[in-house]
Amino acid sequence: MDVSMILLIIAGVVLLGIWIIYNRIVKEHNSVQRGWADVLTQERQRGRIIPELDRVLQRHQDYEKQILPQITALRQGINALKDGEIDTKLQNQIDQQSQELIKGINVAVEAYPELRASESFSKFMYEITEQEENVGAAVRIFNQNVASFNSCIQVFPNNLVNGMFNKKQVIEVFSDSTASESFEYKPKF
Repeated sequence: MDVSMILLIIAGVVLLGIWIIYNRIVKEHNSVQRGWADVLTQERQRGRIIPELDRVLQRHQDYEKQILPQITALRQGINALKDGEIDTKLQNQIDQQSQELIKGINVAVEAYPELRASESFSKFMYEITEQEENVGAAVRIFNQNVASFNSCIQVFPNNLVNGMFNKKQVIEVFSDSTASESFEYKPKF
C-alpha cells in the first residue's frame, strides 16, 4: 500500500466520523424539538379540559343557586314540624315543596346528566390530575432530551463538528422557578 491510499482511507474514516457525528447532533436536536412539542401538546390538552370543567361546574353552580333556596325552605318546614303536634297544613306545604324539588331535580338530571356532581367533578378532577401528570412526564422527557443534546454537542470531537457544521447552541432545560425557590439546597455547578 502506498501513502496516498493510506491517506485516502484515513480521510474516508474522518469524513465518515464527521458524517456520523453531524447526523447524531441533528437527531438529538430533533428529539429536543419533539420533546418540546409534546410538552405543548399536553399543555393544550390541559387547557381544553379546564374550560370544560368550568362550564360544567358553572351549570352545576347555577342549578345549585336555583335549588338551594328550595332545599332550605324544605328543611325549615321539616324543622318546624314538632313532635306531638299535628299540623296538616304545614305537612301539606312540605309535601308540595318536596314534590316540586324532586321534579326540579329530575328535570335537571334529565336535561343535564353531567350535573351529577360527584360523577362530573370526580371525572374532571381525575382528568386534570392525569393531565398534570402528563405535562410533568412530557417536561421530564424534554429535559432528558435537552441533557442528551447538550452533552452531544459539548463532548469532543462532537464539539468540533458542531462548531464547523451544525452550529447548534446549548439549550436550557425547563425549570420551575417557584418550585426551585422552595428548596433550601442549591447545587453548585
